[in-house]
Amino acid sequence: MKRIHYLLALGTFGIGTTEFGVIGILPQIAAAFSVTIEKAGQLLSLFALIVAVSGPFVMLLMSSVNRKKLMLFVLGIFAISNLLSVFATSFNMLLIARILPAFLHPVFWSIALSIAANSLYGETSSKGVAIVFGGFTVSSVIGIPLATLMASVFNWQSSFVLCAVINILSFVGILFFLPSIKIAEKQTVSSQTKILKKPILWISFTLSFLMIAAMFSTYGFMAVFLARVTKMNGTQISWMLLIFGLSGVAGNWLAGFLLNKSILKTAFMFIIALMLIHLLLYCYGLYFVPMILLIAIWGFVHTAGFLISNVNLTSSAPESPEFVNSIFTTCGNAGVTFGTILGGYFISGFSVQNVIWSSIGLLIMALLVWILKRFGNFE
Repeated sequence: MKRIHYLLALGTFGIGTTEFGVIGILPQIAAAFSVTIEKAGQLLSLFALIVAVSGPFVMLLMSSVNRKKLMLFVLGIFAISNLLSVFATSFNMLLIARILPAFLHPVFWSIALSIAANSLYGETSSKGVAIVFGGFTVSSVIGIPLATLMASVFNWQSSFVLCAVINILSFVGILFFLPSIKIAEKQTVSSQTKILKKPILWISFTLSFLMIAAMFSTYGFMAVFLARVTKMNGTQISWMLLIFGLSGVAGNWLAGFLLNKSILKTAFMFIIALMLIHLLLYCYGLYFVPMILLIAIWGFVHTAGFLISNVNLTSSAPESPEFVNSIFTTCGNAGVTFGTILGGYFISGFSVQNVIWSSIGLLIMALLVWILKRFGNFE
């Protein structure tokens, strides 16, 4: 079964690089099209917003389609989108090319995470999900920093060429090595949507939303922070993103281990650790050498956030795995959208360094919801 998990991780690697690869090249895109960094951030926030809005509906509509064919279709559309982005002659054209595949993003994630969670049983199910999320982690380690480096060495268009190549490689891997996946007995819309009546689902949704929003309120502008506050150049920023991603591999693995012990305790540790890191980023962001260490620690904690948020939410409705995973894509991308918009507001209203406080405020709210979930009775 692990071979299936790694094939799915290859797909999430391609999807993750496409969605988040722009993080490191926002300054170049803003300069190329003469737009503000806040507007350039729409390449991330609007992509995430489309995913958030379309997630559950698209998965319900396609619930009877062959899973392997669906995943191949999604990867193909992502590759085409990246190639169209290369030839964009205006910011609006680039924005349209970016958001078109976002409607299909939830399909791949929902299927991949559902397969991962259900192909292993008991305590090991979180490990299967962790492997699939590892594809996103590797995209942080290799895809995002390499996209940033290519933009620095060549131009911003080369970053989208890279994303297209990764999607094509993912497509080939799924096509030749993933076996055909039989569709389980089709569930009716009403049988799947009944989980929406569960209070614990919405408490978990809110907690995951706030954690992810807190992550991306600052992380979405990481390249800008390093350029303007720490005064790093493009090459140095790409290396910092690499360090961030490498440490995230270990963080993702540890989160998978801890989640098998206790989901709530792991979520608590994540909230507190990320809050402390952001305070340190605010205090030492001006200093080059301390920031190298802080970026490593930040990546270790941050990267685990998606896995923790996913298990926190999906464990509240295990009876409908694909639908609850599509709800998670809505939750996660709504969090990315809100966090990025809030971060952009703090940058434009205050300063780049003060974007840290948007994340800290969201983490305090997440802690309050965690307390409600821990001590409330919502089952």
